[in-house]
Amino acid sequence: MLLNRLWIGLFVSSLLVGGFKLIIYGDTMVFKEMVTALFESAKLAFEIALFLTGALCLWMGLMQIGEKGGAVRILTRWVSPLFGKLFPGVPRDHPAVGSMMMNFSANMLGLDNAATPLGLKAMGQLQELNPNKKEASDAQIMFLVLNTSGLTVIPVSILAYRASYGSSSPSEVFLPILFSTYFASMVGLIAVALKQKINLLNKTILSYLGIATALIVGLLIFLIYQPEQVEIVSNVGGNLLLFLVVIAFIVLGVRKKINVYEAFIEGAKGGFDVAIKIVPYLVAILVAIGVFKACGALELLFEGLKYVLIQVGVTTLDFIEALPTAFMKPFSGGAARGMMIQAFETYGVDSFIGKLTATFQGSTETTFYVLAVYFGSVGIKRTRYAAGYGLLADLAGIIAAIVIAYIFYK
Repeated sequence: MLLNRLWIGLFVSSLLVGGFKLIIYGDTMVFKEMVTALFESAKLAFEIALFLTGALCLWMGLMQIGEKGGAVRILTRWVSPLFGKLFPGVPRDHPAVGSMMMNFSANMLGLDNAATPLGLKAMGQLQELNPNKKEASDAQIMFLVLNTSGLTVIPVSILAYRASYGSSSPSEVFLPILFSTYFASMVGLIAVALKQKINLLNKTILSYLGIATALIVGLLIFLIYQPEQVEIVSNVGGNLLLFLVVIAFIVLGVRKKINVYEAFIEGAKGGFDVAIKIVPYLVAILVAIGVFKACGALELLFEGLKYVLIQVGVTTLDFIEALPTAFMKPFSGGAARGMMIQAFETYGVDSFIGKLTATFQGSTETTFYVLAVYFGSVGIKRTRYAAGYGLLADLAGIIAAIVIAYIFYK
């Protein structure tokens, strides 16, 4: 099992690096720092789970209203032709279709606090269709890879961080993040579709992807010619749309004459149960990553990559100082965010490195975190090729971010 090998590998490599630093450099504090990281990471895992408990209760309660009021059924009808082709094992009218679409929509709007609960809801519904409860199904893998590729149309949180650090143009990273995440999503979709023998040349798939591409290109053209609107679209658009969705769910529930309050409570109880289930998985993955980072193994890995790039003749090395954010993002969004902020403070929020780290933060997803939490919430033990294809999408996003950064920022 991949997560088992990853977990053991992180601890063993941390021990080896810590021992090396103690013996060679006489670093007597390295193991103290590693033990401290163990407890701090466990605390962080619980804090994340505590926050998720509220978010899960909120969004699963709202989804229950949406299901009983018919809102999810309407959303399902809109996307079922496409999802029927991409998820052939999922019936077109199944509630998972609506939940997956809500999750993708929240990710596109940069609303992580909504995306995770909706994603866990979708994964639980897909598990109901899974004939082998211990092994990830094709539909669950496709959903996870598309989730981790993280198509982002409005990167709300990143723009907020750039503004808080005094950027003269916080929205400057808007277009590069959109391009990078779109490229990552397409690579992830194509790779998994080829693996699962899904025909991407089907006219339904081409029609939906063509419309999505046209909408994104149209938004880009509008914002290129109306740059003053970027701030409004970023700060207002996503949150306003999400709040309108909440209101629509409630209105449709009232129209169906359901007890909206009781429906919310019923769904929220399920959110609490899911939050309890994911705590051990959060603790497991975060303590391993915390120790790996505390011992200096991540820094060593980064320096090794820098050496290799220099040896193979890469002369433009501006982007290398931003790579720690890209490296950490598949493991921990919080750690990657910390590295982005560190880059802001060291090089400046409007420097090339500052902009590139922000682009990295927005163009890749926390693959191993999502893998552990999403699959852990439904008891999946064998993840099959999910992690490999999720990391492939991450790599595509990183490469795209570097190329696009040189086009936009240089």
